[in-house]
Amino acid sequence: MRVALAQIDVTVGDIAGNAEKAIRAIAAAEAEGAGITLLPELVITGYPPEDLLFKEHFIEENLLALEQVSAVCGHFTLVGFVDRVDDALMNAVALCGNNRVLHIYHKRRLPNYGVFDEQRYFTPGEHAGLTEIGGALVATTICEDIWVPEIASEAAAAGAGLLLNVSASPFHAGNGVEREQMLRARARDNGMWLAYVNLVGGQDELVFDGRSLVVSPTGEVVARGAAFEEDLVIADFTPGAKLGASADLAPVLDGPAETYAALVTGLRDYVRKNGFSDVVIGLSGGIDSALTAVVASDAIGAEHVHGVTMPGRYSSAGSIEDSRRLAENLGIDFRELSIELAFAALLDTLEPSFDGRAADVTEENLQARIRGTLLMALSNKFGWLVLATGNKSELSVGYSTLYGDMVGGFAPLKDVFKTRVWELARWRNAQSPSPVIPEAILSKPPSAELRPGQLDQDTLPPYDVLDGILERYVEQDESIEAIVAAGYAPDVVARVVRMTDGAEYKRRQGPMGVKITPKAFGRDRRMPVTNRFGR
Repeated sequence: MRVALAQIDVTVGDIAGNAEKAIRAIAAAEAEGAGITLLPELVITGYPPEDLLFKEHFIEENLLALEQVSAVCGHFTLVGFVDRVDDALMNAVALCGNNRVLHIYHKRRLPNYGVFDEQRYFTPGEHAGLTEIGGALVATTICEDIWVPEIASEAAAAGAGLLLNVSASPFHAGNGVEREQMLRARARDNGMWLAYVNLVGGQDELVFDGRSLVVSPTGEVVARGAAFEEDLVIADFTPGAKLGASADLAPVLDGPAETYAALVTGLRDYVRKNGFSDVVIGLSGGIDSALTAVVASDAIGAEHVHGVTMPGRYSSAGSIEDSRRLAENLGIDFRELSIELAFAALLDTLEPSFDGRAADVTEENLQARIRGTLLMALSNKFGWLVLATGNKSELSVGYSTLYGDMVGGFAPLKDVFKTRVWELARWRNAQSPSPVIPEAILSKPPSAELRPGQLDQDTLPPYDVLDGILERYVEQDESIEAIVAAGYAPDVVARVVRMTDGAEYKRRQGPMGVKITPKAFGRDRRMPVTNRFGR
């Protein structure tokens, strides 16, 4: 039996375009002699379609597209789509063959945690997807179904020798290894072959990493698709046999390489799928804007990236020069726009209202907001997408200026803690013949440069301490008492928690960014703004 896993990059709502991509993938698979071709979960609509599912004409177009796709399926093909049964919508896969739909399977386990809210839209299926193909009993499942041991065990007990799974499984760092271990356990525990296809590409803040698999009944991975790339994986095996598959194995990607690839994929697809060609980034001479510029250059090409340094009265000459050197290393457009005249004019305008009060964070925020205004002006004039450069550490505690450095249409580092920003930057430098990020940027103490001698650690704990606390409070939902018990100073923990809770209103107004952790701000972590539970 020859199985093809077609991990393709589709776009939510582009039903005609998605169907066309599916048809091309099916043709390529059948040209390779595939007897069974798997396409990802909800490949017709894209994943997740969210409230588009409330539009009746969206459902109708999806059903018509399924007819078009099924008409080209000479051999067996699994096509993900939205089915309608009476008044209920079902997350479904159609088994197609002989140029028509043969059977339909409905997803039985609807995830409703983290980024998932499928129970808002779908009704769960009730029946196992068992079908005879080529003399072998085959079980069909959809994404979350495979994570439930009982569903695989039920199929094995019925005599199925091959378990098929079509998925749209979002990425977070490390879950590729976790998922592969789970799939190997399913195959090994039930003594059956397993073929798994996953979606690939970016959709808003989500990134799908592909890495489709074929696993033998002994738990051996015999085929693996590429990470973060479209791929057609072909594998030959004999149902009932324990070994004997023939296929290629893409390398395992993990650590900084995996995270960096996710950032590039998420940014590239957000730019491309939303109709932008170029991006503009405020270059401060700091590590966050430097890494953002490098990711953008790798994602869409240096010729489409514009870097702007916007010096003010507190900017150091070194920061301006570091930004210039970064731009030269990357080969991106570079321009310098001073904020001094605008800042002086605003101070003059506000002086009567400020009534002689001493300078404070107000004047600092004015500088950041002027810079945001300049970036948005360039965006409006040239149609460039502004990339915000803030990281997860800053956004967690509100160490950012609303309508200032938070300005942007997308924030690539939104889910990247500061300590990981440094790790990724050094890793990326090591991938080039010579470093693209100047060493001065990597080694200088972080500073917003909004007042004389300012350093981040004037306001924040050291980043290794801060990130340790934030990982426990934000991602693991630990209490203050539990974090203190882990060895952190009580006063520091209390201050970080207070800052994190108080910054929720800011995060609600900031741009989305690539999800790389198990719990990202936004879809994963939904906290009330008005909230007195501060512990």
